[in-house]
Amino acid sequence: MTVSNQLRLLSTDMLRLQRTRRLFATLSDASSASPSSSTSTSARKRRLDKPTLTLDQFIQRRRVLGLWREILRDIHRIPKSPTRTELLDYARTEFKRNKTVQDTTQIRYLLSTGRSEYEGMKRYIDQLAMS
Repeated sequence: MTVSNQLRLLSTDMLRLQRTRRLFATLSDASSASPSSSTSTSARKRRLDKPTLTLDQFIQRRRVLGLWREILRDIHRIPKSPTRTELLDYARTEFKRNKTVQDTTQIRYLLSTGRSEYEGMKRYIDQLAMS
């Protein structure tokens, strides 16, 4: 490819980029004029007001969510019954009760006890799912 062809391609790419920027600018101006923009800005502001998670908190959060998903997956293997509802309510209650815990060592402890409870419950769930 010659230099003139490269320059021509570069200039067409620059024109496309400028058009795209203008289009986004007009779209963002139009959306800011709409009445729904105030709700989106307030939602954005609420998200920014939340404290940023540390790396350790982020990892613990991921582990907690992983345990929650694993429990839900196994509970949903049980045919619909009062037992399934009880197990689901128990798990939901325990997670909601400890939702506000901030201390990472406490979260680690809760995760380990929750995982050991889950292992015991899993044997019971496997028996129910087979029948």
